[in-house]
Amino acid sequence: MATVSFREAVRIYPGADHPAVNHLNLEIGDGEFMVLVGPSGCGKSTSLRMLAGLEEVNSGSVWIGDRDVTDLPPKDRDIAMVFQNYALYPHMTVADNMGFALKMQGVAKDERDRRVQEAATLLGLTELLARKPKNLSGGQRQRVAMGRAIVRNPQVFLMDEPLSNLDAKLRVQTRTQIAALQSRLGVTTVYVTHDQVEAMTMGDRVAVMKDGLLQQVDNPLVLYDRPANLFVAGFIGSPAMNLIKADIVDGGASVTGHVIPIDRAVLDKATGNTVIVGIRPESFELSSDTGIGMHISVVEETGADSYLYGTLTENEDAALAGNEPQIVARVTTRTPPTRGDAVNLRVDPAAVHVFDTETGARLS
Repeated sequence: MATVSFREAVRIYPGADHPAVNHLNLEIGDGEFMVLVGPSGCGKSTSLRMLAGLEEVNSGSVWIGDRDVTDLPPKDRDIAMVFQNYALYPHMTVADNMGFALKMQGVAKDERDRRVQEAATLLGLTELLARKPKNLSGGQRQRVAMGRAIVRNPQVFLMDEPLSNLDAKLRVQTRTQIAALQSRLGVTTVYVTHDQVEAMTMGDRVAVMKDGLLQQVDNPLVLYDRPANLFVAGFIGSPAMNLIKADIVDGGASVTGHVIPIDRAVLDKATGNTVIVGIRPESFELSSDTGIGMHISVVEETGADSYLYGTLTENEDAALAGNEPQIVARVTTRTPPTRGDAVNLRVDPAAVHVFDTETGARLS
C-alpha cells in the first residue's frame, strides 16, 4: 500500500486561460478512501488523470509513497484504474478481461488463474467467468472492471465516476459494495464523482473542488457541519443548505423581520452590513408565533417527513420574477401545511451557519 501526495500540482490545458487544476496540495493516507467531488469542470477528473499519468503536470509534483511519479509513464506507477465506461474487451471472456493485464506483465498462467478466481469469488463473479461482456448487465460489467483492477494488487486504485452509467437502485447497491470491498482490501483509493451523496456515504475523507481549486478536505460530517465557505455549504447536503441574506442588527441578523441571535463577535468579522446565514432544511421547526416567514409553493410528503418548498414572505414579488432563491424546510408533522400557506419557521441559533456576504468565507 502507499500514500498519495499532490504538491502544488498544476495542469493548464493548451489554449486555456486558467488552470484546470491550480496548485493542488492534497495528502491521502495509506489505505484511505479519498473522494474528489465537485461540479463539472472543477478539475477532479483532471487531478485523477494527473495521478494516473494520463495528463501532464505543468508544475508541482505527484508522489505515490516515497516515489516522485510526476514524469513516470502510467505503466510504472503501480496503479489500477476503473473507468466510467468499463473499458472491457468485447471479444474476451470475463476471465480473460480480468487477467489480461497480468498476461501482459508476463505472469504465469497458474498464478493468473489463481488471482482471477480469488477476485471473482470476492466480487460474486465466479459463475460469469466464461461469459462475454455483451451478456452481462451494467452492474456485472462494473464488477468485472473492479476485478480487473483487484487482480493486479496495485498500490492505488483510481476510480473515475464508475457508477454513473448505472440506474439509481443499482448505484446505491454498488456504492455500498465498493466501500465495503475497499475497506476489506485496505488499498489506497482515489474516487472521483460529481454526486455529493456518493461522496458523503463512501469516503473516509472528501475533497471538494471548484474551478480547479481545492475548497475544503475533511471527513463527511465535518463538511456537513462546518463548511468552510458558501460553495461547500451549498454543494454538500441534499436538499442543499438554505443560504439567506440577512441584515446585521442589534442582537443578531434579521430575516423577514425576525432576528436570529448571533454572537456579536461573529458579526463584527463581516465586511459589510449584511451576512449570509446558512440553515439546513432539518434545522427548521414550524412555529405558531414568531419566526422566519415563508410562503409555501410546494409540499413533498415522503412518509416520515415532509419537505416544504417556498420563498421568504417579504420577497414574494422577487420570487415570482425568479430573483429570489427557494427555501426548503424539512418538518416531521403528520399534518403539514399546504400549498399557498404562509408559515413561520423557528431555528435554533446553534444550528445557524454565518458566512461573509462578499468573500463567502465562514464567520461562525
